[in-house]
Amino acid sequence: MRAFVNTLDVESDEDALSSPAACADWLRARGLLDRAGRPSWEDLARAVAVREALRALLVANNGGTLDPDAVAVLDAAAREAGVALRFDAAGGAALAPAATGVTGGLGRLLAIVAAGMAAGTWSRLKACREGTCRWAFYDRARNRSRTWCSMAVCGNRSKTRAYRARQAAH
Repeated sequence: MRAFVNTLDVESDEDALSSPAACADWLRARGLLDRAGRPSWEDLARAVAVREALRALLVANNGGTLDPDAVAVLDAAAREAGVALRFDAAGGAALAPAATGVTGGLGRLLAIVAAGMAAGTWSRLKACREGTCRWAFYDRARNRSRTWCSMAVCGNRSKTRAYRARQAAH
């Protein structure tokens, strides 16, 4: 899930989901789309909307305000994918999509999100507070206090800006 959010490098504006073919390649490489799936531009737009809605949830995990539009996008994507509780032959249960193609692949990503929420690990997945970054990272700090993806890069940028602002105010 973190890798999906990080398909867009906000700072460099490089997007691994730059075309339907690139989207298909990314999803296939992770077992989320079969060989027969041929994404359309509409599928790509849906994938990008889901990615950015997930990023919005990660911003909220890092103390930001939750965008209600993001929740609506994710809810609609789960509905379209037909994500529901499914049982396997061994009697195990998991969320899985009924849909195929890109819609089904996005549904599988949303099922991973739901599993992380149920396991209690979701709140540790955050988006960097640095506005030019927004990279998704897993907060391994004991007290769950990390705010930047990298203290050496984004943390330093933020602290340098704050220092310069204080100096300019004097």
